[in-house]
Amino acid sequence: MSGRGSRKQRVGVVVSDARDKTVTVQIDAPYKHPTYEKLVRRTKKLHAHDENNEARVGDLVRVEETRPLSRLKRWRVVEILERAR
Repeated sequence: MSGRGSRKQRVGVVVSDARDKTVTVQIDAPYKHPTYEKLVRRTKKLHAHDENNEARVGDLVRVEETRPLSRLKRWRVVEILERAR
């Protein structure tokens, strides 16, 4: 099945908006350690395309997987879920 319905989506916080049409989004993915069963937080930073430069630092955004747009950008901002205060 190919199509937009099968694309990965993640929710994260914008940590940088310094570049034009690009934001850096930090994704926190908690998982349970296989041996010790403690909750461990894994952090990943993604570079996402923001066409209208709407996202600001601290905003909660939803990003979606897309074709490679540059050397680092493989995600695009779908919507801004919550504005920073």
